[in-house]
Amino acid sequence: MLGSFLALLSAMSFAFNDVAVRRGILYNSVYKSIAVTVPIGVPLFISAILIFDCIDELLSQSPISIFFFALAGILHFIFGRFCNYKSIEHLGTTIAGPIIQISLLISVFFAFFILNELFTYLHLLGILLILFGPIIILAGRDNNTTRSGIKINYPRGFLWGILCSLAYGTSPLLIKLGSNDGGIKDNVAGGFISYLSASIFLFLIIIILRVPLKELYRLEPEGKKWFLITGIMAFVSQLLRYMALALLAMSYVEPIQRSSIAFRVLFGYLLNRKYEIINIRVITGIVISIIGVYVLLYQLRQASLY
Repeated sequence: MLGSFLALLSAMSFAFNDVAVRRGILYNSVYKSIAVTVPIGVPLFISAILIFDCIDELLSQSPISIFFFALAGILHFIFGRFCNYKSIEHLGTTIAGPIIQISLLISVFFAFFILNELFTYLHLLGILLILFGPIIILAGRDNNTTRSGIKINYPRGFLWGILCSLAYGTSPLLIKLGSNDGGIKDNVAGGFISYLSASIFLFLIIIILRVPLKELYRLEPEGKKWFLITGIMAFVSQLLRYMALALLAMSYVEPIQRSSIAFRVLFGYLLNRKYEIINIRVITGIVISIIGVYVLLYQLRQASLY
C-alpha cells in the first residue's frame, strides 16, 4: 500500500501547487510561472538524489531510459504545465480540475493496451465514478464570475485543459518506459533527468526567442512568493509520483492522482475562495470522484491478497 499512499500524497501536493499558482498568476503571467517553477526543480531533485543515495542509479541509466525520462519531462513540465496553468488562469483551480481528468482516459488506455496491465470490473467502476464527478461539476455554468469579480472564460479554459490532459495523460507512459521496471531509486534519478531536460529545453526556447532574462524574471513580490511555493510543491508532487510509479502499475497511480480535484476544492476554499467558484454542485462531483478513488484502492488491496 506504500505506492498508493505516495500517489495520494502526490495528489495533495499537486492540488496545493495548483492553488498556489492561481494566486501567483493574479500578479504575474503564466510564462513567468514556468520560468520560475521548472528550473527550481533541478536543485531540489539533486537534493533528493543525495538524500536517497541515488547517484549510482543516475549514472547507470541506459540511453533509452534517459530518452524516455527526458521526453516525459519536456512534455509534462513544459507543455503540460503551461497548458494547465493557462486553464487555471481562465477557469480557476476548482473548475479547471475536472477538465484535466480527461488525461486519466489517456493514461488508462496506454496502461491496458501498451503496457498490458490487468483490467478488472472494479477498475472500470472506479474510473467511471472518478470521471462522472467532473461531469456533474461541469453540468451547470450559472455562475460565471468569482466573488472578486474575475470572469470565467469557459471556451479558452476548456481548450487549454484538454491540451493539458493530452500531455499529462501521456507522460506516465514515458516514465514507466524509462523506469523499465526499476525501483524507487531509479525513478528518483529519472525525475532529475526529466527536470534537467525540461529546464534545458526551456532555456533553449528563451534563447531562440531572445527573451530578456531581466524582463522574464521581473516579478511582483506577491506573485514571486506564490511562484516559489508552486515550484517547491510541484517538485514534491513529482518526486512522490515518480516513486509511486516505481511501486505500482500506472493504471492504479494515475486514477489515485486524480483525487487531487478534491484537494483543489479544499485548498482553494481555504486560500482562494474569493478567486474560485465553489458550490453544492462542485462538492457533489468531488464526493463521487473520491468514491471512485477508494474503489480503486479496494481493488489494489484485493489484488495484493492473491
